[in-house]
Amino acid sequence: MTRLRELRFRTDDGLELVADAYGEPANRCVLFQHGGGQTRHSWKGSAEALAAAGWYAVTLDLRGHGDSDWSAAGDYALERYARDSLCVAKALGQPPVVVGASLGGISGLLATALTEVPAFAALVLVDVTPTMNPEGVEKIIGFMGERLEEGFSSLEEAADAIATYLPHRPRPKSLEGLRKNLRETGDGRFRWHWDPKFVTTRTGSRALASQPDLIAATRALQIPTLLVRGRMSELVSEEHADQFRELVPHAAYADVSGAGHMVAGDRNDAFTDAVAAFLAGLPEDEARG
Repeated sequence: MTRLRELRFRTDDGLELVADAYGEPANRCVLFQHGGGQTRHSWKGSAEALAAAGWYAVTLDLRGHGDSDWSAAGDYALERYARDSLCVAKALGQPPVVVGASLGGISGLLATALTEVPAFAALVLVDVTPTMNPEGVEKIIGFMGERLEEGFSSLEEAADAIATYLPHRPRPKSLEGLRKNLRETGDGRFRWHWDPKFVTTRTGSRALASQPDLIAATRALQIPTLLVRGRMSELVSEEHADQFRELVPHAAYADVSGAGHMVAGDRNDAFTDAVAAFLAGLPEDEARG
């Protein structure tokens, strides 16, 4: 049985980040970083499985998301997220394997270029590459920007909106998982569990890092790397994945059928199997950093 505890980290600009930890801290560490608009709870199934396999799995709420602090200044620039990753890695006391989806993956990738000595033991990028389909990016940001003010009258209404946005994903029988991605406000309505400034400010989700910066960080990758793509992804095409693998010849690759951009949510078992197989292939000294 995996132990669950709550952790708290402090960023270098004073925000408190909240995380859940599964397994024993003495074990090799995997740090999960969710995508924009999600929370640490999106990784629960994968974290439990890896902890049962002997890993110390930490699922982090990024700044402005979930139970972590919001930035009063609306500082949600990608470099800031990258520096947050480095703060958390340092506090963990060992270089973790970073598993990052979308925003969490980009920030993890950028973080690798900010230190001379590797802060991570390995990097798993979940449906994110230096070049992506701009229409897909705008679609995601557009969905996140809807209902910012009015929210939803019920969990069922929120579930209906998600089902319309993600028609390929079976509607869950229970809405308790969705409840963790929403916050009930004083007017009795449900709103997304993240700071609206993440979408509305210039330093938020629209302030993507420059493509040359991302390509440079990708080309410089030396640590073990895995790219996991959702085969139905609206952001990362096969061509984008091929370009990434040309830049990182040592990278492993997994293409998950039946999954879109939110790979872990669409096909959690297949996603977890791909990550577990990659982790199992890491030499002990690399997995520990």
